Formats: sequence, structure tokens, C-alpha cells
Amino acid sequence: MMQFVRELLPGAWLVRLDRFEDARGVFVKTYARSAFESLLAARGAQGPFDMMEEFYSVSHKNVVRGMHFQVPPHDQAKIVYCVAGAVRDVLVDLRKGPGFGRHASVVLDAGDPQLLLIPKGVGHGFMSLADASVLVYKTSTEHAPSHDAGIRYDSFGFDWGGAAPILSERDRNHPRLADYVSPF
Repeated sequence: MMQFVRELLPGAWLVRLDRFEDARGVFVKTYARSAFESLLAARGAQGPFDMMEEFYSVSHKNVVRGMHFQVPPHDQAKIVYCVAGAVRDVLVDLRKGPGFGRHASVVLDAGDPQLLLIPKGVGHGFMSLADASVLVYKTSTEHAPSHDAGIRYDSFGFDWGGAAPILSERDRNHPRLADYVSPF
């Protein structure tokens, strides 16, 4: 049974998943709409989560991807989880109000099945802690390149630690949080 462990930012939940292991290997259920609806309703949180797209990334150690989001009308909620390796997953609140710019992080490790439920208006990124880390994303809207956005990973006060990150050119050129005008 899925368990909502804690709320990292308003509406952003860390969820523990059941892991079943036997002589054949491991089985983990990552999504059950009824379970998510029940758990969200019990906490007065947003729901349901209608999955429209799913994809994954494979990253080398010290790769930083982020901080990514889509803007309205194609903004999206996300579910993310790690199926190989480990990542330091990072969230930053982009919603107008007193929580703007707050951030939170958690390690997602394939050996300890957990996922993050990320609401609309929250930027997402991660640093791979191992080679060949695989992060799976389920999103509530399809990718819309004209509404794809981001902020610089190093512009909101989070200490990523570790070695110099490996970044894409796109992620290097995102605006700083202080320069970002939020539509959320």
C-alpha cells in the first residue's frame, strides 16, 4: 500500500511504495489512481492525477537536470521515481505568495522505492548520484515546447554539494530565480 510520508512543499508529497521481493526478483507498483485519489482527498490536496505522458532519463554521475516546468496553459503536475541508481531530487516553489522560492530535496534511490508527487507551479530538477541513474516521469500534460521553461539550478539557494555538475547548454542558460516573473 502506498503511504504519503511527508509534504515537502505545499502539495508536493514524498510517497513510499511497497516493494515485494522473492526468488524471482522485485515487484513495485508505482501508480494506482484510486490510491492516489484516496490519499489526496484525506489530506485535502489536489487530485486526481491524470497521466498524459510518461518518459525517462538516464544520467551519468554528477549530471544536473533542471530546474524544469511548463507554464500555463500547459503547466503540469508530475510523478517522478528512480528505477536504477540514485538521484538527489530538488523542488522549488514558483507559485506567487509567501512560499515563492522555497525549496526542498530528497534522495530517490532505486533500492528504496519512493516517488514524488509534484504539483503544478513547482520547478523540478535532480543531480544523479550514480552512473546510469534512471528517473521515470509521469506528467499530467504532454510536453509543449512553446511552454517549456526553467530556472537556473544554482539561483535559489540550494546547496547541490559534490563535484562540478554536468549541465546541458539549455540548463546553463535558464534565467535566475530573481529574474523570473512567475505565471503561477
